[in-house]
Amino acid sequence: MTTPAVDSAADAQPPSPAPAARRVPVAVWVALGIVYVVWGSTYLGIRVVVETMPPFLSASARFVTAGLLLAGIIAWRQGPAALKVSPRQLASAAVVGLLLLLGGNGLVVLAETSVPSGLAALLIAVVPAWVVLLKAGFGERPSAGGLVGVLLGLAGLAVLTLPGFSGDVKAGGVVLVIVGTLLWSVGSFASSRIPMPANPFTASAYEMVAGGIGCLGVGLVRGEQHGLDLSAVSGRSWAALGYLIVFGSLIAFTAYAWLLQAAPLSLVATYAYVNPVVAVALGALILNEALSWPIVLGGAVVVAGVCLIVSTERRGSPSSRRTAPGDDRPPRPMAPVPSAKADR
Repeated sequence: MTTPAVDSAADAQPPSPAPAARRVPVAVWVALGIVYVVWGSTYLGIRVVVETMPPFLSASARFVTAGLLLAGIIAWRQGPAALKVSPRQLASAAVVGLLLLLGGNGLVVLAETSVPSGLAALLIAVVPAWVVLLKAGFGERPSAGGLVGVLLGLAGLAVLTLPGFSGDVKAGGVVLVIVGTLLWSVGSFASSRIPMPANPFTASAYEMVAGGIGCLGVGLVRGEQHGLDLSAVSGRSWAALGYLIVFGSLIAFTAYAWLLQAAPLSLVATYAYVNPVVAVALGALILNEALSWPIVLGGAVVVAGVCLIVSTERRGSPSSRRTAPGDDRPPRPMAPVPSAKADR
């Protein structure tokens, strides 16, 4: 509240012009477009990979390679000291990596051997709802908007599971995706409450390597190595695996990390409900995946719920976040709820 003297001075001067709206730089739109398209396409990439590659062994190759590449880039750009972490931090990163990339992403990769990529992306989009419920279980009361968003997300999830009950899609695959989203949510929730490496890039590198090694172990236990003939792997599966490593795990990852520093968080957060739409569109256009009424209706309800959760929760206190089981993304100081991966 101003004093009368200040008020008089203010009255004597002409009002200052309103500040011009800040224009979003072209580079921000380019980076956001990369995040929209590349992370939205990772579900399609997974579907193409598992056409001729075993699910867990392919996931292992993807994450170990991406993690080692990221570690090399960190050492090159920031020096080897940037990779130094305490034993507790390393153990925490390994646990989170196993939850996110073995439990979350690994189950999604396995599920996509029988579930369309667009449906998988929409099922994964409900991750923010699970995290809100986890936070509520630990005493963090959700906002009214967040609670409505959770209800919408769960309602949409119920509609999306109808193809599995009707026999159009294998119900087992739908269950695998849902379990994967739960494990991803637990990993997301835990990553902000245990001693993680301070550098998010370093944390992600260790998580990817740990998750990749976990996927390798599960693949070997499942016997995926038996009868594996690399010469029988199709060229498009190799190309899709390379795309996931280079574009999904490194290029889009870097673009997102840069956006966190260069763009309004409200703009960056829009990827949460754009990615599933991109995934559904690409699955229909490239793989001719059917767009049944449960997928269209349930997907619309889920995306509406995610929009509501993200828009309300990002006004809360910052904390580390994770995305969804299709993406390789760092913990980030945005909203306290991860939006729906796995690069992903």
